[in-house]
Amino acid sequence: MPGSVSEDLARPISPPAAPAPDPRRWVALAVIAVAQLMVVLDATIVNIALPKAQQALHITDANRQWVVTAYTLAFGGLLLLGGRIADYWGRKRTFVVGAIGFALASALGGAANNGQLLFGARALQGAFGALLAPASLALLTVLFTDAKERAKAFAVYGAIAGGGSAVGLLLGGVLTEYANWRWCLLVNIPIAAIAVALAIPLVRESRAHGDTRYDIPGAATATAGLVSLVYGFTKAATDGWHAAATLGFIAAGVVLLAAFVLIEARSANPLLPLRIVIDRNRGGAYLASTLTGAGLFGAFLFITFYFQAVLRYTPLKAGVASLPVTAGVMVAAAVASQLVPRVGPKVPMVIGGVTATAGMLYLTQIGVSTSFATHVLPAELVLGLGLGFTFVPLSSLALVGVPEHDAGAASATLNATQQVGGSLGTALLNTIYTTAVTHYVHSHLPATPPTSAPPTPQAQQAMLLARMKLQLEAFVHGYAVAFAWGAAILAVSALVIITLIRVRKDDLPAPGGAVHMG
Repeated sequence: MPGSVSEDLARPISPPAAPAPDPRRWVALAVIAVAQLMVVLDATIVNIALPKAQQALHITDANRQWVVTAYTLAFGGLLLLGGRIADYWGRKRTFVVGAIGFALASALGGAANNGQLLFGARALQGAFGALLAPASLALLTVLFTDAKERAKAFAVYGAIAGGGSAVGLLLGGVLTEYANWRWCLLVNIPIAAIAVALAIPLVRESRAHGDTRYDIPGAATATAGLVSLVYGFTKAATDGWHAAATLGFIAAGVVLLAAFVLIEARSANPLLPLRIVIDRNRGGAYLASTLTGAGLFGAFLFITFYFQAVLRYTPLKAGVASLPVTAGVMVAAAVASQLVPRVGPKVPMVIGGVTATAGMLYLTQIGVSTSFATHVLPAELVLGLGLGFTFVPLSSLALVGVPEHDAGAASATLNATQQVGGSLGTALLNTIYTTAVTHYVHSHLPATPPTSAPPTPQAQQAMLLARMKLQLEAFVHGYAVAFAWGAAILAVSALVIITLIRVRKDDLPAPGGAVHMG
């Protein structure tokens, strides 16, 4: 029989049991890792395919950057909104929709018969990637509640993010050389199909509760402002920097971004809480992240074209030749992860900024027949080392002094700044490259002597060879100018780090959480 009320009250009250961990969480991690690999692959695999795609679809040099920037603009501009959608709409549902949408956009890009359709497909890829990436991270956080298990899960996730770029370079080379450049997009379809088929039965749904309103005006103005800026930079390549269209789009972009800041300051549910970015250290980290992305994304694009258009590397050889950057990043990241807890983030970041600048400057010394071993290889290794020393401390700085409820937005902002910086940098450096090539050709064209006699076949052959040599020299000159501007942007990033970052090692957030600075 049940005891008396007094006996029941006398019994000690046990705390509520913690929810049992999901027994399928490690299998779910594999599913999430597959989807993350697809997103990471896309960042590098398309770069290797771009020279062939540009030739096949007759894309101009001024417009080819849209293959990269259409993706990064949509991804970076919508990443914060994608995180909110995942939290409120359902992380599993967002993950599945993001993967399906990414696959459909990849199919559209693989079937594109002109540049405009490819640009649109890449923008759709970025938009669905902005749903998929934050949903993946949120699912990991929900699935793995134990601190040690969560650390292992995020280590797997980070390894996919780090190693996926190398896989993308190799896979892009293999597919472009032995199949077709279109397969660099179509390969996402079977990967997404596997992820979706496994996610539906294996991944558990979860969502946040409370106020679920979205900051649509903030997302719209931010994305429109960035697109307008990039389009203004693109118009400069064809119309000049003083053209009305160029100045108009750049001005419109600035106005829209200013409107975004005003919207965020007054919104009850801001996409980007301004309290996250006004802190000196975090603001410096986000600015350095933007500048570093701006200096690097375009540089990677030009390295690929230098290998294939000037050195005549096959796509596979170009992919292999790009791997030293990834190797440098992995080595420096391993060293930096041990160094940051001992000396704080500033010293490794300064070392990284200066080293990356030096690597980019060394790339300006390339020529039409430069040796890979003496010029490109050391420059790539130094550049990769600089990146590794820069990006590892950035992830810690993004969470310095951030309350727990802002930690997700702070991390997403860091990722968004890299993508946005890459978009703006790619467009700007491509315009600088195009302008430099045009000026070089015009200033080095040989004077044609007046003659009434038609040129002999030997003279025609000599003229053709001279034009081809001039074209290659102009390409290399344009790459060198773009690398020089990229180095200048990286140098400014290093100055930002030196000037603004004041964090000590004791101020860094502990693993798995954020700290409050006094």
